[in-house]
Amino acid sequence: MSANTQGVYASRKKSGSSYFRSSITFKGKHISLGGFDTETEAHRAYLQARLIISDHSCGILDYKAPSPLSFEKWVSLINYRDNGIYIANPVYIMRRMFFYYLSPTDILKFDADELFYYSSHKIMRRGKHFFAADYGLQVNILNRYGIRSYAVPGRDYIFLNGDELDFRSANISIINRFNGVTKQTKKGLVSYRCRIHIRGSIVVGDYETETEAAIAYNKAVDLLKMRGFSRNYTLNYIDDISAKEYADLYSSITISQKLNEIPL
Repeated sequence: MSANTQGVYASRKKSGSSYFRSSITFKGKHISLGGFDTETEAHRAYLQARLIISDHSCGILDYKAPSPLSFEKWVSLINYRDNGIYIANPVYIMRRMFFYYLSPTDILKFDADELFYYSSHKIMRRGKHFFAADYGLQVNILNRYGIRSYAVPGRDYIFLNGDELDFRSANISIINRFNGVTKQTKKGLVSYRCRIHIRGSIVVGDYETETEAAIAYNKAVDLLKMRGFSRNYTLNYIDDISAKEYADLYSSITISQKLNEIPL
């Protein structure tokens, strides 16, 4: 193989058209660098990869577009070079944590015990929301912390250090765990308000504990379903009390009579 074609292999697409694949072997591992339209592009990718793995001064933030390598592959190669673990997703392992690079400037931080999951689940971004591809579904990564998909930052949860890209568990504080429940403080007294959305937001009631408010929400949903409302509400799952305790609270909790007066 000539120097001009090192690391390059001609191939064909299902349509029959030709293209070129590039790959490199490093630390005994054969790493695909991607497919390219021309032999020259494929070879440039190989040369770029060889430079990355041999030059420890080359860092992640040295990436400049356009590049023969994708940014994800750039990160993967540097992580493998420095840490000896090849991960296809754009992950760089640190001590007790790791970075997940969506771009050179969008860097998510996670605890080390999340590495197994994010090594095989790609993160996507839509606005300020982050999703992982999981069995064909887009799952909000906040769900892994017990945060509801439609929770509001600042009201239902907060990032303690102010960094909304820092998903380490110690940095996330959950304020409101349940659907329809909001913590409120008046004159130093804490209570929990339950609301349910029908055509607008209806106050179900104010309760002394978060658990009572969560059960009140479930009771309101049951009442609305019994009256014929077809909206698909998600019930609160409460795992810190027994079935008997739940039933006793459900029976004793009162909810707003307005729910009986709302027309179908």
